[in-house]
Amino acid sequence: MELKIADSWKNILQKEIAKPYFKDLIDFVELEYSNSLCFPKEKDIFAAFDFCSFDDLKVVIIGQDPYHGENQANGLCFSVKDDIKHPPSLVNIFKEISTDLGREYPQSGNLEKWAKQGVLLLNATLTVRAHEAGSHQKRGWETFTDAVIKQISKEDKDIVFLLWGSFAKKKTKLIDKKKHSILESGHPSPLSANRGYWFGNKHFSKTNEILKSIGKTTIKW
Repeated sequence: MELKIADSWKNILQKEIAKPYFKDLIDFVELEYSNSLCFPKEKDIFAAFDFCSFDDLKVVIIGQDPYHGENQANGLCFSVKDDIKHPPSLVNIFKEISTDLGREYPQSGNLEKWAKQGVLLLNATLTVRAHEAGSHQKRGWETFTDAVIKQISKEDKDIVFLLWGSFAKKKTKLIDKKKHSILESGHPSPLSANRGYWFGNKHFSKTNEILKSIGKTTIKW
C-alpha cells in the first residue's frame, strides 16, 4: 500500500508527515485495509489534496467521517461517486444551492468539480471500516487534518472556511480570523436542517461574494 500526498501540498505538510504518529497512523490504515473492507479506495484516501492543489485553494469545507456504505465515499467530504444515490446531507446541500443560487438540483453527487476549482473537501478522518461509522477515529487522522487546517491558516490568506455543525465549528480555534473568512451554520444533516439550522444560510452566494470582493474567481457550485 503506497499512500502519497499531492506534490503541491508536500512543502507545507512535510514536517507533519515526518512525525512518528503519522507513520503509526499509516501502519494502522494499511493493516485495516489488508484485513477488512474499508472506504474510500486506497487511491482515494488523499483525493481532497489530489483534486485541489494548495496553489489554487480558495475554500475549505470540513466534514467528519467518510461515508461507510458500499461505493459511496470517494475521498471528498459530502461527495459520492457518479450514479450513487445522494445521502441525506448532500441532498440538503444541493437544495440550499438550488434556492440560494436559483440553480437546478444537480444529477451527480460527485463534488470533484468543486475541488478542481479550489475547494478543499476535507474530512477530519480520512478512512473508515465498512458499515462502522467512526471506526478509524482517534487513530491520528484528526491530528493530521487539524495540522492541515493550521498550516492553511498560517501559510495562506483570504481563504473562506465553511464550518457546518458543532464538530466543524470547533475548528475555529485553528484559524486566524484576521487573515481568513469563516462562515458558520448548522449541519446539513436532516436532524439539523429540519430544525432550521441549515436552510437559508446562503453560504454559497456569500462565499462567492467574498471571493469576488478580493478579486478571486467565484466557484461554480
